Amino acid sequence: MTKLRRVVLDVLKTHEPKLTDLALEICALEGIDGVNITVHEIDKSTESVKITIEGYDLDYDIIKDVIETMNGVIHSIDEVAAGTKIVDEVKTPQDR
Repeated sequence: MTKLRRVVLDVLKTHEPKLTDLALEICALEGIDGVNITVHEIDKSTESVKITIEGYDLDYDIIKDVIETMNGVIHSIDEVAAGTKIVDEVKTPQDR
């Protein structure tokens, strides 16, 4: 069975809980090898972040539940990789 290997999410969250706490909660889920959270914008009460999650068997619904429980809202799924290997995007001359 094919499994999700990478998911990149655009998320809006409140300042609490801290990013470190959110990363650790997501990373503690079964099938996840690593989590990277990058802040893109901060305002008075929220943070716009990009969350990259990699593993060998990601469960999107469980990840979504954790983010929502920790005061986050997923705005979009920006990238998904599935299969036995993660295939990175290849730049072509048209990508200049």
